Amino acid sequence: MARYPRLYHMAERHTWPSIRDRGLFSTTATLDLFGIEGAERLALESTHRPEKVTLGREDLRVVLRDQKPMETSRLATGLINGVTPKQWYETINNKVFFWVQEERLLGLLNARPYRALEHDVLVIDTASFVAAHEREIWLCHMNSGNTFPVPHKRDLSAFQRIEQYPTKANGSPAKEVVELVVDYQVRDIAQHVIEIRRMKGREVLGFVPHR
Repeated sequence: MARYPRLYHMAERHTWPSIRDRGLFSTTATLDLFGIEGAERLALESTHRPEKVTLGREDLRVVLRDQKPMETSRLATGLINGVTPKQWYETINNKVFFWVQEERLLGLLNARPYRALEHDVLVIDTASFVAAHEREIWLCHMNSGNTFPVPHKRDLSAFQRIEQYPTKANGSPAKEVVELVVDYQVRDIAQHVIEIRRMKGREVLGFVPHR
């Protein structure tokens, strides 16, 4: 908490009211919410999703973010210890993701597919969040959804509980934490948000009321 006092989550523009009321949902939780099964579910949860997909009904819309940097053939070259692309996609899609470093957030906001778009960035108090969710949290030393510029080697052990995460003798992480993730959903995220920034690329356009 001292090393990474803030968490960051990049959300679609204007989605805060829904997030405030319902929480953050993983892809898997979203598919469960809307009762999506069969071939459509397999395509969205277990294979590469090259473009954003909007799901929902008249009173609720949810956008599943694209997975452009995780094309199947590239991902397969980075997977080790028998992990298949299907297993990796299902693992990723069952999690809610937070950056622990602002520079990582800014890098994603400024990536080519997103830099011209506006997003609502949730800034979260790490201490409050960890106090509520410590046993549900995983830490990851890499951008688990990216294979560029190199598909770095990975398996399911990339995700470690807080007490399992490798550290040096002085207690600092052996590798800097990149992602903090929670399985399935975070319903009480509104209780931990301290600021919401409307952003376009690296530029802060304004702030969204969050209470």
